[in-house]
Amino acid sequence: MDARTKMQESSSQLSATSYQSVPTFPLHSTNEKAIPLLGFGTAEYPFGASIDTMKQTILEAIEVGYRHFDTAALYQTEQPLGEAISDALRLGLIKSRDELFITSKLWCSDAHHDCVLPALKKTLKNLKLEYLDLYLIHWPVSVKPGEYELPVKKKDLDPIDLKSVWEAMEECQALGLTKSIGVSNFSCKKLETILSTAKIPPAVNQVEMNPMWQQKKLRKFSDEKGILIESYSPLGAKGTLWGTNRVMECELLKEIAQAKGKSLAQVCLRWAYEQGVCVLVKSFNKERMKQNLDIFDWKLSAEESRKISQLPQFKGFPAGEFVSDDGPYKSLEELWDGEI
Repeated sequence: MDARTKMQESSSQLSATSYQSVPTFPLHSTNEKAIPLLGFGTAEYPFGASIDTMKQTILEAIEVGYRHFDTAALYQTEQPLGEAISDALRLGLIKSRDELFITSKLWCSDAHHDCVLPALKKTLKNLKLEYLDLYLIHWPVSVKPGEYELPVKKKDLDPIDLKSVWEAMEECQALGLTKSIGVSNFSCKKLETILSTAKIPPAVNQVEMNPMWQQKKLRKFSDEKGILIESYSPLGAKGTLWGTNRVMECELLKEIAQAKGKSLAQVCLRWAYEQGVCVLVKSFNKERMKQNLDIFDWKLSAEESRKISQLPQFKGFPAGEFVSDDGPYKSLEELWDGEI
């Protein structure tokens, strides 16, 4: 039996509720399909390190029930994601591209008004798609056009014109090339800057969020403005440029996991879901992929939630790479507007 036949048979045996059991949330800025509140992230550091296996990983994720996928121009995973979508359609794992919710992001080198539309068209070409479900400004940062890299070269840092870049994002939505638009790594103040002139407000702000960095102020602000928070690094992203081991080594989280008969990862994901946010997970292990989906039929107790809410807070990725004495942000305080 070849791999294709095995995957088709495996797909036919999947529970019909495997992906339908993931709750969804209607984004305010579109009448299109709602966003699944658990998504599969494709960032692997160093970027491009897993490009040879990424297509198969995404196919396995689709097979076990994921329907929301997050990529970015920076990650070098748009092309393998597009190939996986094509294969999933051919194999019958999905019946239509419309079953999927696909997000990508505008990198800093394209965060200039005239670069936004060409960048999105390049992303769509990489993905072999006619539209995205969500397109995000990756950082409130501009660098000189040309390079897709992190860390960026500090000599290339430029001031970002949020008003004109957002106008170009709005044009992308008006053209139907993305169903919704949003931002990533934006503070309350920077969201206010966009909201002050936006015709279409951001639907989403994707930020670092986990029990050790709970983003309480930003979540309250976003709720008031109708902006959905998406949590990246919900487990702390240990082993990456932007991650720490503080979450996975937290004794309280270990105790709660043991008491509930769950993994520490499941406790973190369930906690984030209970905060009313969308959670992005990433695992290249098929069993852990399944475990990460298994967070919707149980709850944390009020006491467990209270204890988690009192954990000491520590931002895992301050992004000092974007701070320079000669750049637009001369301190982390300026980059995050004090939210650090």
